[in-house]
Amino acid sequence: MGRVDDLADRYVDEWAPLSPTGATYVGISGYDDKLDDLSADGFAAGADLERRTLAELRSIEPENEREFVAKEAMIERLELGVARFDAGEVTSELNVISSALHNLRATFDLMSTDSEDAKANIAARLNAFPTALTQYRQTLLDAARAGKVSARRQIEEVAKQCDIWTSADGDDFYFGLARRIEADGALRAELDRGAAAANEATREFGQFLRTEMAPLGREKEAAGRERYELASQYFLGARVDLDETYAWGFEELHRLETEMRAVSAVIAGPGASIDEAVAKLDADPKYRIEGKEQFRDWMQQLAEKAISDLNGTHFDIPEAIRRIECCLAPTSDGGIYYTGPSEDFSRPGRMWWAVPQGVNDFSTWREVTTVYHEGAPGHHLQVAQAAYQAEKLNRWQRLLSWSSGHGEGWALYSERLMDDLGYLADPADKLGMLDGQAFRAARVIVDIGMHLELEIPRDNPFGFHPGERWTPELGWEFLRAHCRIGDETLRFELNRYLGWPGQAPSYKVGERIWLQARDDAKARKGAAFDLRQFHSDALDLGSLGLDPLRKALARL
Repeated sequence: MGRVDDLADRYVDEWAPLSPTGATYVGISGYDDKLDDLSADGFAAGADLERRTLAELRSIEPENEREFVAKEAMIERLELGVARFDAGEVTSELNVISSALHNLRATFDLMSTDSEDAKANIAARLNAFPTALTQYRQTLLDAARAGKVSARRQIEEVAKQCDIWTSADGDDFYFGLARRIEADGALRAELDRGAAAANEATREFGQFLRTEMAPLGREKEAAGRERYELASQYFLGARVDLDETYAWGFEELHRLETEMRAVSAVIAGPGASIDEAVAKLDADPKYRIEGKEQFRDWMQQLAEKAISDLNGTHFDIPEAIRRIECCLAPTSDGGIYYTGPSEDFSRPGRMWWAVPQGVNDFSTWREVTTVYHEGAPGHHLQVAQAAYQAEKLNRWQRLLSWSSGHGEGWALYSERLMDDLGYLADPADKLGMLDGQAFRAARVIVDIGMHLELEIPRDNPFGFHPGERWTPELGWEFLRAHCRIGDETLRFELNRYLGWPGQAPSYKVGERIWLQARDDAKARKGAAFDLRQFHSDALDLGSLGLDPLRKALARL
C-alpha cells in the first residue's frame, strides 16, 4: 500500500468517530454506543475532514495504476461532498427517505443483540436520541433561516413518518425493538427507559416539523437547474446532458413498453394488453405466496440459488460472500434495499423488505428480478466483493466509496444480464423485469421534468399532455399511467423524487453508462473481449463515480 492508500485509511479512521451510525452501517466496530453529533459544528467537522483530505490527496503522486484509480475516485467523491456542504445541501437535507433522522432510526436494524455489551449499546443509543434530535432541530432551523430548507410537502410527510414509527397502532418501532431484546435487571430498565426516550424524542420531532419547520418550508418543489445539476452529478459521479437524458427517457420507456406488449401477448394471448397480462399473472396461484415469512423464505432460496449458479460459471465469488440474509424490516414504508456486510464479514450482506401494513399476499413474478437486483449478481456481489478486496482496495474504497449511478446502475444492468443468461425464461418473470425497467425509465422523465419544469415534448410517443410543463400533479398522472404499482407505494415514490432530486434517474442512467462501458470494451478488445473478465475487472475497481469508472476501464 502506498501514500494514497495510507491517506485513505487515515480518512476512515477519522471519519468513524464523526459518524458512529455510519460506522455501524459499514461494519466498523467501536462506536456502536454513540450517535452522530447533529449540531452545525458536527456537520462542519465532517466537511473539514473532506477538505483536509482533499488538500493532501491532490499533492500525492500515485505509485501505480491501482492507486491512480483510488486517487481519482476519492477526489471525485470528496469534491462533490464539499460542494454539497458549501451549497447548504447537507445540513438542510430532509425528505421522506434521506435525512439524519432516517439514519438514526435505521442504525438499529444493523445492530447485534448477541451479547450483553451489544444490548447495552442499543440502550445507550436509545437514551441518546433526545440530545441528537435537539441538535438536529437547531441545525435545520439555522439552515432554513439561511434560505436552505426542504419543500413543505417533504417536511409534512416526514412528520407523518414520525407518527407511524412512534404509534402503537403503527410500527411502534422503539418499544418493539426493546421488547424483542431479552434482558433483565438494570439493562432491562435502561432499554425500557431508552425506548421511551427515543419514542418521545421522535414524536416531539414530528411536532417540531409541523409547527416550526413546515411554515418555513418551500411552497415550490422543483429544485431548479442549478441545484439539480449538482445533485445529478453527485448521484451519478458523472456530468450528463440533462435535456438529452430527458429525451432519451421517453425513447427508452417507449421501447420497453413495446417489448412488454410482446411478452404480454405470450402470457395472455394475441392482442392482450400489458394490464391484461398483469391481471392474469396476479390471479395465478403459481405466482402467489401468502405470508410475509413465507415470502422472505422464497427470496432467501432464490438468492442462494443465484449465488450457487453464478459462482464458477459467470463470476468468481469468494466463499466469504456466498452468504446473504433476506430480512423483513421492522418498518412498513414499502422500501426494498440492501445493506452490506461488516468489515470482518461477521454480519453478512442483507436484503431487506419493509412490507407495508396490511400486505400479506405477494406476486413472485414481479420479484424474481428484484432478488437479482438486490442479491447476486446485483448489489450483494458488487458491494460484498469490494469489501472483500483488502489486497486490491484501501479501506475507503472498500467501506465508504459509493455512487448511486455506479451501484444502482450495476444492479439494473444485473437484471438485464440475468435475462441474457436465461434466468428469466419464464415470460412472467421477463415481464416482471421489463415492468421494473419501465418504472425506472418513467422516473428519468418525471424527475428531470418536474425539477427543471420542462415542457412535455409535443411529439411524445404517449400523447401525454403535449406542450404542457411538468408539475407534481402531471407527474402523478404519468406514473399512474405507466407504473403498475399500488397507489400508496406510488405516492411515496413521487414524494421521494420531489424531495431527493437527481437520485431516481441514477438507476437507469447508471445502467445506460454501464452498457456503454461494456460496448466500449468490446470495441477496444474485439475478438479478445471476455464478458466474465470484463465483470471481474470492473468490480475489482470498487464503487466509484461513473466518469472515473469509464476512464479506468478505458485504461485496462
